[in-house]
Amino acid sequence: MWWFQQGLSFLPSALVIWTSAAFIFSYITAVTLHHVDPALPYISDTGTVAPEKCLFGAMLNVAAVLCIATIYVRYKQVHALNPDENLIIKLNKAGLVLGILSCLGLSLVANFQKTTLFAAHVSGAVLTFGMGSLYMFVQTILSYQMQPKIHGIQVFWIRLLLVIWCAVSAFSMLTCSSILYSGDFGIDLVQKLHWNPEDKGYVLHMITTAAEWSMSFSFFGFFLTYIRDFQKISLRVEANLHGLTLYDTAPCPINNERTPLLSRDF
Repeated sequence: MWWFQQGLSFLPSALVIWTSAAFIFSYITAVTLHHVDPALPYISDTGTVAPEKCLFGAMLNVAAVLCIATIYVRYKQVHALNPDENLIIKLNKAGLVLGILSCLGLSLVANFQKTTLFAAHVSGAVLTFGMGSLYMFVQTILSYQMQPKIHGIQVFWIRLLLVIWCAVSAFSMLTCSSILYSGDFGIDLVQKLHWNPEDKGYVLHMITTAAEWSMSFSFFGFFLTYIRDFQKISLRVEANLHGLTLYDTAPCPINNERTPLLSRDF
């Protein structure tokens, strides 16, 4: 059996591969059509102009669904492993809420381009990166609380390093973008897709875009740490029958009739 056939390990793998493909394909399309510069554009800039914005939006919507599925499976796994730990239960629920908000932000980023609806786009970016960073932090605390009984200390250290990487990237991006968009470097920066080294604020722009890409990679690395955990979990779906037909008639006297919908791991 291949590693991606074990349990639900394919889920975080598919999330990272699909999201990376969305970034790569939209980037290649945007650069080929000369809509953005090859040197580190904003991720959102590669999905601003048609046709790449259509590809970018469609693929990120699928990525948001995969992300919600991954976050939910992780939530159920932690819940099953620690049903009586009050702190872990609270952190697990908080992580679920933060993760769903981050996925909602990803969908907003995908469907509202910064050059058309800047407020909606920025709100989505704040949800994606802000709530996503907090989700990573909560899951790292959970990893600490669950060792050494549930898993080894190595997983905690790896996730902690990824959270630190994410925090440094986020701080750099927030600081430089705040200075860049303060008004001292032009008033039309939102619509600007092409930058020259001679432009005012070019260095700040490059630092901001590099930090954005770096932060995204930290997210990818964090979800890849789920692969080994997900190899140890499977889902089973069952159908509960309340009657012998699908018509709106009186309930069947047969109670608790249960038919497995899927007999193998899902």
